Amino acid sequence: MQLRSHTITLCGEHVVLRPMTEDDWETLLAWNNDPEVLYFAEGDDVQSRSLAEVQAIYRHVSQNAFCFIVELGGRPIGECWLQQMNLERILQQHPGQDCRRIDLLIGEQDYWGLGLGSEVIRLLTNFAFTQAQADIVFGCDIADYNPASRRAFEKAGYRVTGVHEQPPGQKARRCYDVSITREQYQQRIENQTDVGLRIKRT
Repeated sequence: MQLRSHTITLCGEHVVLRPMTEDDWETLLAWNNDPEVLYFAEGDDVQSRSLAEVQAIYRHVSQNAFCFIVELGGRPIGECWLQQMNLERILQQHPGQDCRRIDLLIGEQDYWGLGLGSEVIRLLTNFAFTQAQADIVFGCDIADYNPASRRAFEKAGYRVTGVHEQPPGQKARRCYDVSITREQYQQRIENQTDVGLRIKRT
């Protein structure tokens, strides 16, 4: 199995989301072997991953997602994707609706806390509603020890729609689902509280 390719590039005010390719393994492997990055990105206590594990994860996700590398000034600083919803609890709550989820990781710690994650979310959300015909977009299982991730989604207009208590002994005590509907997003656009994007096909 190879990465499912696409030709979409999303251009924001600061960052560019370009297609993830089979040439990105060295960069992705480095981020997936940074314990601090993995601490916030993973629900368990993963400390590192092998190249085979990294390839298996992204190749699998890409079959039902648009996977991107986040670049700032031409430098890769993270990854993200817009994926068909794969959580049964959410699909059961929204039968007949096109539900997507956004996942992202800023792998270069020098760029944490600069608002770039929220810009990535806004770009993917705009793409989901204007090009991918989504009805609802989610951020899923955001752990209580990662408040920055929750804030990034909330800055992009998402609201908490689910709180899940975790079993004793888990790293997180509770996790959150956040979401935004097509109607809520359209209202943000009409109120000019969100910015557009440029889409390039290569």
